[in-house]
Amino acid sequence: MSQPELFDRPLLAERRRQALTRAVAGADFLLEAASADLAERLQTVNKSFAVGVDLGGHTGRMTALMRASGKVERVIRADLFLADPAVPGCDLVIDDALPPFADASVDLIVSPLALHFVNDLPGTLIQIRRALRPDGLFLGALLGGDTLRELGDVLMRAELEVKGGAAPRVAPFADTRSLGALLQRAGFALPVADFDRVTVRYDTLFDLMRDLKAMGATSVLRDRSRTPLPRRVFLRAAELYQEHHADPDGRLRATFDIVSLSGWAPHESQQKPLKPGSARQRLADALGTTELPAHDPARPGQK
Repeated sequence: MSQPELFDRPLLAERRRQALTRAVAGADFLLEAASADLAERLQTVNKSFAVGVDLGGHTGRMTALMRASGKVERVIRADLFLADPAVPGCDLVIDDALPPFADASVDLIVSPLALHFVNDLPGTLIQIRRALRPDGLFLGALLGGDTLRELGDVLMRAELEVKGGAAPRVAPFADTRSLGALLQRAGFALPVADFDRVTVRYDTLFDLMRDLKAMGATSVLRDRSRTPLPRRVFLRAAELYQEHHADPDGRLRATFDIVSLSGWAPHESQQKPLKPGSARQRLADALGTTELPAHDPARPGQK
């Protein structure tokens, strides 16, 4: 049986279309930070790549950074759902839940801030790994952990107070350990997952929500309530935000956890753990101690 879908992907596509149409200056600050971090990680890799893919293509920033790195001979910009009308140069339009690449056809896939809205992330990671040639590299950045925990908290409290019940308003995000385990499950070699917490400060709750709308990042939960929240819920949420998540100067904190992933398509040249029993030196010799056999009567406390 297929698992229920968490995200409404057609709605996500529509939110992206609206965000691209509005193109609010400065609203892509998280994407800018994530793309810069992925570019730095790419620079540390002692390897060049013949064909690389910018999986998502938001604003063309990642494509530009990949080209500027000097590490990638050819970059394919794959825009998500529709081409960005403000940034020419899109090579193809894709659904990142179904990467349209043949097995072992590319050498590098980089995905900045998109895959957290995929319903079957394990399946998508498997497809990405299969699309990579042996010793090909995947780099990704996803929202995870405690992202928008403050907003979820106050919206839940306010709706309970005003309406006597509450529906989920902020998507749940996977933690770093779980995402690292998914890389292993997908068959990546040398998987690494870590995260960076970005705290953004706002004057009001409504400024935060305006940014989320401009990012195309408002709720796309499939099981969301279709009834619009009354204004008094938002007003109460704004009060609760000020009470519980404000700094001494009165500005509000919004948490974004960006989880960075990297993994390699397996290749015989990569480092592998030694097989059990293959060590050439005894641990006791390395530690300068005396090795005692199991159940040695001279060992204190041994039965």
